[in-house]
Amino acid sequence: MTSVSDIRASLGEPLERVNTLISESLHSANPLMSNVIESYLKHKGKQLRPMMVLLTARMLGEINDRAIAGAASIEILHNASLIHDDVVDNSDLRHGQPTINAIWDNHIAVLVGDYFVSTSLRLAMQTRSMSVVETIASLGRLLSLGEMDQIYNARYHTLSEEAYYEVISHKTASLFVSCVEMGCYCCGVTEGPRFEALREYARIFGLCFQIKDDIFDYFSDPAVGKPTGNDLREGKVTLPLLHVLAKSEEMRGLVEKGGLTDEEIAELIEFAKANGGIEYAEATLERLHREAAEALSVFPDTEGRQDLLTLLSYIIKRDY
Repeated sequence: MTSVSDIRASLGEPLERVNTLISESLHSANPLMSNVIESYLKHKGKQLRPMMVLLTARMLGEINDRAIAGAASIEILHNASLIHDDVVDNSDLRHGQPTINAIWDNHIAVLVGDYFVSTSLRLAMQTRSMSVVETIASLGRLLSLGEMDQIYNARYHTLSEEAYYEVISHKTASLFVSCVEMGCYCCGVTEGPRFEALREYARIFGLCFQIKDDIFDYFSDPAVGKPTGNDLREGKVTLPLLHVLAKSEEMRGLVEKGGLTDEEIAELIEFAKANGGIEYAEATLERLHREAAEALSVFPDTEGRQDLLTLLSYIIKRDY
């Protein structure tokens, strides 16, 4: 049975080309910028987004130079958003590693993030496809809107699943949708059933990614890289708690009060667990998995389609 490791191994040479292009494109003669970027690039993460660009291109034709540049562009813009998020959230760690703002300062982190954004756009231009450039430009807008939606919902206590899905569609799913769009455009596929099927799969993938990430916040596990209840500390009410808040005016009032203490956060977490919030979120993941498989049914049952479903299964079943 194919695993994520097998998929990554099958993308070994093109993925290495993506990483080489990222490093070369971000090179700077400025010693401070160079030092910060070199340190940052030592920790690559899972690289799911460039993998999805490459898998899409391979499924539709071939992994050409444009797909390599597109994958690098997406990964750099994604990292720019993380660098800026760490400044906004005043985060000292990301996945157990010190953030740029923690090592240097916010000023440098913002400038490095801006440098990443500009580099991403330059790489998009290298594809000589206005569709690719439009994808990157639109993605930057959606990521910003997602963060603003999240801030608005936290500040004004917008407690509905509809608002929650709108936030995660913008701030998380949009990235994965852009990945498959990039892979499509780089292979000359700009519309039609295959294009729409891949976009729907990627949208569902992004929703699952964020829902699973949100579930982690209800459990104490050092591997997750953030303390239990961190979302609630920031005013973010996610799916497991949203689903059960209607059962208690007291708990809803606690959320709307804001400024939660550690004891109140623990109480809300236990309330979500005791009333089936975690089970509801996990059932939602299984439903979305079925919907993604249905979306991809327009493709023949090939290794390419199975690779995409394997990535989704990994996201749903991961334990960190």
